[in-house]
Amino acid sequence: MRRILGRPWLGSVGLFILLIALWHVLTATGAADVSAVDPEYARLAGQSAAAQPTAAIPTPGAVARRGGELLLHAFDRSNPNNIGIAWHLLQSLGRVLFGFALALVVAVPLGFALGLFPYVYQALNPFIQVLRPISPLAWMPLALYAFRDSGVSAIFIIFICALWPMLINTAVGAANVRQEWVNVSRVFGLPTLQHVALIMFPASVPMIMTGMRISIGIAWFVIVAAEMVGAQSGIGYFIWNEWNNLQLASMIVAIVLIGLVGLGLDSMLAWMARRLSFKE
Repeated sequence: MRRILGRPWLGSVGLFILLIALWHVLTATGAADVSAVDPEYARLAGQSAAAQPTAAIPTPGAVARRGGELLLHAFDRSNPNNIGIAWHLLQSLGRVLFGFALALVVAVPLGFALGLFPYVYQALNPFIQVLRPISPLAWMPLALYAFRDSGVSAIFIIFICALWPMLINTAVGAANVRQEWVNVSRVFGLPTLQHVALIMFPASVPMIMTGMRISIGIAWFVIVAAEMVGAQSGIGYFIWNEWNNLQLASMIVAIVLIGLVGLGLDSMLAWMARRLSFKE
């Protein structure tokens, strides 16, 4: 037990094996269970309301086999209507990173202004508190109407949802820099730009990076929903298309890939935070 507690990854592996075993037990016994399609289910799935056998939840083995097939043809572009899953992931990732970069460019300078100048915060706070609670997907119909392009609309949605965590964390970080450091800057008579670059920004990096990690996580799961609404490519579109075809194994593979990519993005930002932060 002490060895397991000293190596947390062993617990993660054990929990993973337990979950896979439980999944197999729950799905293997009902693999042959079929029933008539409910009319409401048929409408949502894009199928006829006529009685058809429903697909059972696939077993881990079936999902693994389907995952191997998808990964084997991940970069296939021979059929424009059925491109490989890697291209869908890359298109979604490109939209997320572009929208995230736009939000970063706006949020960090504006966040510093909010944190350093109280009158700017007082002027903008009502607008922030009104806009921040609005669901990003509530903007989707307006974005589609304004931009007339599903890809640009998805980027706009990412920008909206990634903006607020970075903005608020940057403002809090800038407003709560240790007073001793601010006093040192005043003693040396640093100009405003040097004061921000040498004192405020390094001290605010942990809060900024925390906001970035929150934002990238929100952006990555919002892009899936945004692409389901109006996009013709991306991992959200892929999942919705496989749902319409009742390819549940493909959907589960895509869900797992979404989680792995999200883990990679968060780990990358966590590594950057460790490199940019300094110890007192």
